[in-house]
Amino acid sequence: MDKLIQQTRERWNALANANVMHSIPFYDYTVDQAKTYAYRHDIIQDAKGKDVLCLASGGGQDSAAFGILGANVSVLDLSDVMLERDRMAAAHHKFSIQTVQGTMTDLSAFSDDSFDIVWQSISLNYCPDVTPVFQEVRRVLRNSGIYRVAIQNPFGTAISSDWTGKGYLLRGRYLDGEDVTYYQPVWTVDQEDGSKVDIDTPHLFRHNLSTVLNQLARRNFTLLHLQEWIREGQNPEPGSWVHFTQCSPLFLDLFWQLTSDNP
Repeated sequence: MDKLIQQTRERWNALANANVMHSIPFYDYTVDQAKTYAYRHDIIQDAKGKDVLCLASGGGQDSAAFGILGANVSVLDLSDVMLERDRMAAAHHKFSIQTVQGTMTDLSAFSDDSFDIVWQSISLNYCPDVTPVFQEVRRVLRNSGIYRVAIQNPFGTAISSDWTGKGYLLRGRYLDGEDVTYYQPVWTVDQEDGSKVDIDTPHLFRHNLSTVLNQLARRNFTLLHLQEWIREGQNPEPGSWVHFTQCSPLFLDLFWQLTSDNP
């Protein structure tokens, strides 16, 4: 295991042990909530009996939604603690699950054409190169299968959230593959007792939108939907977190379909 992978695993274990929001399983999810979560934009309409890979999406959230809906769920994640949360969620909701510890660049645990859906929440940016990830997704996804991948907004990565009185400053260039961890080197996690825990941020890499779109298009993926994630709120105070996210959407949610058997 190379140094970056080992460090990412250690830092995500630390974040999960601190109960960062992405690591808290969906124990109270209802079927209707799961449908709203998994069937967004009416792209996936029935997950029952479908083979679903939650790719680098451990934590007992994505897997819980699809498990509740009757899918055959597999989860691949680097973090031991995040995978344990998936197993806890599966036990709570009484569905079977396969968990695999590994990296998103190597899906050799799965054979070709194994999945109808690959669901990847915010994790692609922890990998410095999208090429091996997309190549592996293409291999394990069945023809006409759906690949949902959420990425950090590459245009907003270098924008400071500090309000100047007139706007938010652009702090850096738009460099593909840049390690942008130095913009936010520490992740502060709120605790139930009101205290805060500071944990070193796992290394984060910018992937320019042209890189993501072109790499997937070259592998015969067709873009079905792109959604800019914006935190809701009417007329928020300038300088507030809600206002900042309305000026610079944090994430892009992309849905793709593999449209050909040709490599």
